[in-house]
Amino acid sequence: MYQQRDAFPEDHMDPDHVFELPRGAAAVPHSVLKVRDTEAVETQDQLAVEEPLEIRLGGLAFTVTMRTPGHDEDLVAGLLHAEGVIRDADNLDVIARYRGPDREADPGNVVNVLLKGDVQVARERLRRSMVASSACGVCGKVTINSIRTACAPVVSDVAVPAARFHRLSEAMAGAQSTFERTGGLHAAGLFDPDGRLLVLREDVGRHNAVDKVVGHMLRTRRWPLDRHILLVSGRASFEIMQKAWMARIPIVAAVSAPSSMAVEMSLAAGITLVGFLRRGGFNVYAGAQRVTTVAPELV
Repeated sequence: MYQQRDAFPEDHMDPDHVFELPRGAAAVPHSVLKVRDTEAVETQDQLAVEEPLEIRLGGLAFTVTMRTPGHDEDLVAGLLHAEGVIRDADNLDVIARYRGPDREADPGNVVNVLLKGDVQVARERLRRSMVASSACGVCGKVTINSIRTACAPVVSDVAVPAARFHRLSEAMAGAQSTFERTGGLHAAGLFDPDGRLLVLREDVGRHNAVDKVVGHMLRTRRWPLDRHILLVSGRASFEIMQKAWMARIPIVAAVSAPSSMAVEMSLAAGITLVGFLRRGGFNVYAGAQRVTTVAPELV
């Protein structure tokens, strides 16, 4: 039986409880009842923050995405690139926090984007692509075919020794400051061929983390990405492979398993896909020519 203790404070069960979040906070403290074997102790835990971000194009409300605050401008730029609305930083005019009228309260979680060129065409293109990507699973094959039509397979002569891959996951784990506190965030990291971590981003959504990484590289004009390695925590989905294809990233590695659609997309895109990346090894699901090792060492 568990140790006798006072009842957990009622405010922890309050259905109307609202966290008081500092602006841009990625984590928030919360009291929890930690149960271990026969003991129960009240202690402080850290929760990963999840909040909506409204994206406006030219001041007009467009879409809302759930994300962990931080690097919102990178997130927006990466999302626009993944959806084919922009190709590089030259297509962006301004990405800025929307302040609203002088007497209106600062909405905080609103970003306004000004694009160069025909904004109406860009808005319609983004609307169609986002509707398709959020629809039923049958749209996955439609997405592969549509990207294949608009985007050639990735061509890159980069090759990475098998022994280098486990160092990537170690480097990413060491840089995940918010995950260390919360255990509730996905991460994406971009590496050069020598295994140096160039940028890491965390988010409650693995797709958001990838968008933040790509958006950062785009906004800082560290482009192209055809000699880079993308590492993601968790599994590799077809959406992540889509973003890698659009960004021309030749190698994607995941800590967990890929989906069947992710493998299909990697084969169509000419991308090397590594899964189940562990200290003892990994699996290569596509593009094995970019992994320099003897085949038996891969499993």
